[in-house]
Amino acid sequence: MDTSARLTSREMEVLQLLARGCTYIQVGDRLRMSVHTVESHVKNVYRKLDVHSARAAVWRATELRLLAAANQFSTT
Repeated sequence: MDTSARLTSREMEVLQLLARGCTYIQVGDRLRMSVHTVESHVKNVYRKLDVHSARAAVWRATELRLLAAANQFSTT
C-alpha cells in the first residue's frame, strides 16, 4: 500500500469491526452511521487495499500490519 492510499481513521474503525465479524448494520449502529455510509467506507477500504471482500481486506490489513492478528478473534 503506498502512502497515497492510507486508510482514514474512520475506515480503520470500520475495518476493525468487520475483522471482529460485525455486519454492516452492526458497524453502523456502533459507529452511529447509516448502512449506506458504512458501505461507502468499505468500498474505499477495498479500493485502497486492492481487494474484493471483507475477508480479503482483513487478511491484507493484517499482512500490512494495519490490524493486529488478535483483532480478528476479538469478541467485543
